[in-house]
Amino acid sequence: MDVISSPSAPGRHPTAAQAEMSPEEGAARGGPRRGLRLRRVREGVKAASGLPWILPALLLCVGLIYYCIGYTGYISSLNWDGISPNPASVGFGNYTAIFHDPLFWGALEHTGIFFAGTFVAQTALGLIFAVLLHSKVRLAGLYKVIVFVPVVIAPAIMAPVFREMLSPTGQVDQVLRHIGLGMLAQPWIGQTSTALPSIMAITVWEWTGFSFVLYYAAISQIDESVVEAARLDGAGNLTVIRRIVWPSVAGTTVALGTLSAIGALKTFDIPWLINQAGPDYATNFLGTYIYQMVIQLDHVGYAAALSILLLFVAVVFGVVLQSGWRNRKVMQ
Repeated sequence: MDVISSPSAPGRHPTAAQAEMSPEEGAARGGPRRGLRLRRVREGVKAASGLPWILPALLLCVGLIYYCIGYTGYISSLNWDGISPNPASVGFGNYTAIFHDPLFWGALEHTGIFFAGTFVAQTALGLIFAVLLHSKVRLAGLYKVIVFVPVVIAPAIMAPVFREMLSPTGQVDQVLRHIGLGMLAQPWIGQTSTALPSIMAITVWEWTGFSFVLYYAAISQIDESVVEAARLDGAGNLTVIRRIVWPSVAGTTVALGTLSAIGALKTFDIPWLINQAGPDYATNFLGTYIYQMVIQLDHVGYAAALSILLLFVAVVFGVVLQSGWRNRKVMQ
């Protein structure tokens, strides 16, 4: 004899009316466990209904990112030129060699100096421009465009222009001689003492507009009544910036710090296009060093190990910055 299904029959799926029942009604009719069971069923159905929408992005992410990272990790254990069909396995030999490589440590030092210098300069200039253009300035829209234009200029166009300007016969030295400061004229990108600061100055010019846009948007979210109340209490411009504006844009500063750290770790285009990481490796960064190992020297396994180490450093940078920000919020 067939068993007639009932709401209390064990092992039976809930009816449509029961599925629409709230957890409270389910708890009232079948006890707390039945109400919890119905709620979990509804949550599972909702989660499953969204899976087809995220599946393409998930497959793309796994296929193009995580698979490539895993394959790079595998290559990093090989002594391989990228062509030979029978590469030799060296285990962790490439990683051991990295820590005895003076060029690697030099590139890492340049990357750290580059990050610290460009981040401080871009942050300061971006905040200053954002504060100034939030005040009542004539032609503010034009100034915004002028500040942001360098961000959209391609490095392939920018690099030869600055290479010409900073050469011994370039416009920078000509201007210095014209205004009576000829003793300061020098090959800015042709000597080790000034090559790295020159690359940093170009990068600051290029990306200050990006910092400006983020700070401008953050300042726009500050309640004007708070600023007006502070001014009524006698606060000057510097006090308002230090006590109100700067704490309010702290989250933007952390985001810029994270982006600047990642940008410094993958810096390649400007130093390579201007003087190919020279002179004497003075502008050699981790990105340019990996390129040299792969393209010029065919050390694909060693370059893969450098890439994995670069990824590790980037993750550590991000975790440290985000952890510092969370701890600051908790202390507040």
